[in-house]
Amino acid sequence: MEPLIDDIGSFPLPNGIKRETFAQAYIQTRQTIIDGKDPTQDEFLQKNFCQIIIDTFRLKIACGLDVINFPHFSGLPQIGNAIHEAMDKGSFVVDQQKAVLPEIYVINKYAKELSEEFGKKIMLRVSIFGPIEQYLHEVGATAYPDVLDGFAQTINRYAKNALLNNKYIQTKAVSIDEPSLGHTSFTASPELIIQTLQSAYDFQGPTKQIHLHFTTEIHNLLNVKGLDVLSFEYAASPKNIDAVPKKILEKADKQIRVGISRTDIDSIWAELYEKGITNPTNEQLIEPEDTIRKRYRYAKEKYEERLAFTGPDCGLGPWPNQQSAEQLLKRTVNAVKNC
Repeated sequence: MEPLIDDIGSFPLPNGIKRETFAQAYIQTRQTIIDGKDPTQDEFLQKNFCQIIIDTFRLKIACGLDVINFPHFSGLPQIGNAIHEAMDKGSFVVDQQKAVLPEIYVINKYAKELSEEFGKKIMLRVSIFGPIEQYLHEVGATAYPDVLDGFAQTINRYAKNALLNNKYIQTKAVSIDEPSLGHTSFTASPELIIQTLQSAYDFQGPTKQIHLHFTTEIHNLLNVKGLDVLSFEYAASPKNIDAVPKKILEKADKQIRVGISRTDIDSIWAELYEKGITNPTNEQLIEPEDTIRKRYRYAKEKYEERLAFTGPDCGLGPWPNQQSAEQLLKRTVNAVKNC
């Protein structure tokens, strides 16, 4: 079985959209959904949130991805804002009815239209920053097990509320993103990290991924029950792939997702600047298709049937415009499907 092509999720806002206006609309849309109302019926919310989400999601589907992550434009506040509200009330657990991702609501509302437009059932990927990342951001590097458990329960509630499965759309994968894990001086023991993640992954249905930037903790994560797929950067961090041999995946019965196209835009810009290219075009920012294809072939040969997903590295959000991000997705898809 060939790997599914997905993406990590972050994406540039459309040209002309102010980040402050979008952030305001995001907060209001979330509250509107919690209140049991339809945000698409509000002119401000429809223009400055709902339409942006669905147009961007449509653009990503058209790139040919097998599994499409909902577009997100600022990851940590998605859940962080709700955690702040809970903390103000003395809890670290967000109420189930408030554990809402507005993007999922909007995409589900338009699922019939999208499914009919593209002639297929839409396979959705949901990515949320995990309990450890949220904890590090909100509390710090000293681990308090009971508090950490509260964060895990919150992430679990968001994941459960994001599960869709109807005629038009299915949540195919849920990724809990832990980019700082293995890179910070977090005091939690390996056992506490495993326990925390297992609590977060306590739901059924979709494939459960974890996305990492570093492979330092990957051997411990192999012991996390309920976790199906480990995901890491490869295109921008080639040494990561050397740290994860196929045999350890086989022993733990885990699969892998490998990023095969670079998205580290700051480094790409710096490299082009050193070559005298100070105002690069979208085409110059994106690697040649053959380069991406070679990485995919290497990963496929290394992991064989254990390679369940592939696609770009994470971090398209800082790219200069949606057109450049769209072009990168299309090139990544072509590199895999024409291999």
